[in-house]
Amino acid sequence: MRITPSGQTLGARIEGIDLARPLTAADRRAILAALGAHGVLCFPAQGFDLPQFVAFGRNFGTLEINVANVAHDPALPEAMILSNMKDAQGRPLGLNDAGQGWHTDMSYSHDIALANILHARHVPHRFGKPLGETQFRNMHAAYDDLPDSLKQRLEGRTATHDFAKFWDMMRARPGSSRQPLTPEQRAKKPPVSQPLFRRHPLTGRTVLYANPGYTMGIDGMEARESGEILDFLFRHQERAEYLYAHHWTEGDVLMWDNIGTVHNAVADYMPDEPRLMRRVQVMASLDYAAILAGAGDR
Repeated sequence: MRITPSGQTLGARIEGIDLARPLTAADRRAILAALGAHGVLCFPAQGFDLPQFVAFGRNFGTLEINVANVAHDPALPEAMILSNMKDAQGRPLGLNDAGQGWHTDMSYSHDIALANILHARHVPHRFGKPLGETQFRNMHAAYDDLPDSLKQRLEGRTATHDFAKFWDMMRARPGSSRQPLTPEQRAKKPPVSQPLFRRHPLTGRTVLYANPGYTMGIDGMEARESGEILDFLFRHQERAEYLYAHHWTEGDVLMWDNIGTVHNAVADYMPDEPRLMRRVQVMASLDYAAILAGAGDR
């Protein structure tokens, strides 16, 4: 396994491993360590079937089944299909607007996600250049650079996150095919409180855990003050030195840290420029400190 850092705030390329084959304990430990160190990992030229893709994700934690219950593979509901393509009957093959807007997946859930994993099956191109890049911002660095006075002011504070905020925002976009959430769907994911600052399970460092997609307000704080602080935090995340963008190639498997980053999918392709990704989401359900320490390795 060869790990080549991008040289930027996030990102590394990992070669010399076939993800379709079962991982050894050492493989799993190395990948988790790299995820903590680099935040976004690209495994190029990976070819595996859907069961193998899902099996790879399960190495790192329980896989989530999205509460909206759309665009899932019928046989493996943990796998979501992200695509602007349609089948022979004109039906969408997957969710066509996933991830378009800065957010952190599962921050709206009591049980948060460790990582997202995408496998690129079709990548749109125009004039020889790939479209549909995925952008990331480094929340380790964003926390480190906050003013000390603000760190002290917000230490121990929580904020409310709501799944419906992002879903309704996407529904309001022109051409959206998303349906309103049902009362049952809303009941499954009620608003939850999350710490504004949290300890990362892979690095042991503190990250800023607030994002424009799902964070509603700081708990126990007057609405105007909360809004001003969140506006500052979201603008702070926009600093150029925190940004990393992945330009896709077919066969790429991209695995990213869902606690130490926020991300955004850039929709700069047209309906006749096909894009298709498989996605699994890994919940933070394991004792990662023990795994990194080699506990249980044979």
